[in-house]
Amino acid sequence: MRVALTRYEAFHQAMGTEFTLVTYGEDAQYLTAVGREIFEEIDRLEAQMSKYNPKSELSVINRSAARRSVCVEPKLFELLAHAVHYSQSTEGAFDATAGPLMKAWGFFRGKGRVPRNSEIAKVLRRVGYRHLHLNRVDRTIRFDVHGLELDLGAIGKGYAVDRAVDILRYYGITRALVSSGTSSLYALGAPPGARGWSIRLRNPYSMQRAADVICLRNCSLSTSGNYEKFFKVGAKTYAHILDPTSGKPVENMLAAIVLAPHACDADALSTAFYVQGVARSREYLATSRNLIALFYLPQGSGRKFRRVILRSGSTNSTGAVLARIAKRKANAAGVRTRRSGGGTFSRAISR
Repeated sequence: MRVALTRYEAFHQAMGTEFTLVTYGEDAQYLTAVGREIFEEIDRLEAQMSKYNPKSELSVINRSAARRSVCVEPKLFELLAHAVHYSQSTEGAFDATAGPLMKAWGFFRGKGRVPRNSEIAKVLRRVGYRHLHLNRVDRTIRFDVHGLELDLGAIGKGYAVDRAVDILRYYGITRALVSSGTSSLYALGAPPGARGWSIRLRNPYSMQRAADVICLRNCSLSTSGNYEKFFKVGAKTYAHILDPTSGKPVENMLAAIVLAPHACDADALSTAFYVQGVARSREYLATSRNLIALFYLPQGSGRKFRRVILRSGSTNSTGAVLARIAKRKANAAGVRTRRSGGGTFSRAISR
């Protein structure tokens, strides 16, 4: 006898965004208890990784690591090692030390400004993953330049989503979707009667319109777009995603969307691919596994864009990953959406 499944949905403010959890199971109270544990874990991670909390472990590292080696909690150390790996493999397109550049451009204060080239050059002296030194034996971190700052904003939300999925799997929940605002999500299994979770990707020129609908199963997705944070000076728009090499906003890119087995990887690579552009990202994917990248690029002078879809050298071994990109409007696809305040994807997620 088939048991009817209960849908549980909850929202939680953390890390400067709204996390969403949707699960299906037989016991509503059980799902609620698991959801509570997930949000408690996300709060713990925020307390550990927030650069705005002077008592967080990350803030202690930022204050102290230029003067001495700092011992790091094991899981945070692994996350930092992961960040350094992606910095190295993308030749600095992803860089967790780019926070001072964001400050120079005014994005942390909510009001953008265009810094002088001399100011950018000065800030660049204290930016760069090469100034980070991790010692795996002692599990310590050290900076070789004063003024360096770690900012895990481009990887931390994806990491939090992965931790949530770990908890779901531990408690035997096989149908769920976890999203971190407009940053990253993971689709676990599929809703009842569906092949996967239908995710609506917004049109880069209009949050009310869908550019694509992607069906995901046991797969993560992350988006970096020029419409998330930006400011204008005259007719020119400056988006918040900066090239850590030049210290300036990336141009001629609307969005980079990455599908990967883990949200932490998708989070870091969506930023890196946005910075690298299509050609360099294609080179990266040629030597990678189980990755799909979707780019939205400006086309002409109007509000038109073109798509480029790239796949890594191997995408077969993920087995359960289902990724189907349908170029059609959300209305035509029958997707029920919940507006996410400028969100990249829909958060009412099953069909």
